[in-house]
Amino acid sequence: METMKKPRISRREVEHIAWLAHIELTEEEKTLFTEQLNEILEYFRKIDSADTEGVSPTYHVLDLVNVYREDEVQESLTREEALSNAPKKERGFLKAPRIV
Repeated sequence: METMKKPRISRREVEHIAWLAHIELTEEEKTLFTEQLNEILEYFRKIDSADTEGVSPTYHVLDLVNVYREDEVQESLTREEALSNAPKKERGFLKAPRIV
């Protein structure tokens, strides 16, 4: 098994991440988050060191592939019923504000 270099998150990196996220951190929080992020990286190192030789990749835990069902025609609202509570309508359609 190859030895992996231990990536560490520095206090300065935690401060930079907080700055990017527009979050103010106390000195205690900076220390705490630096420790916690390094613990998380250690968990990933343990996962990365697992022997996966001969193990097929698992992208989904169940063998489900495109589960389809037949469409069933059912009674529905008429156009007038569907538009009856709409605050704005135009030419038989709901009118919504432009979102750009």
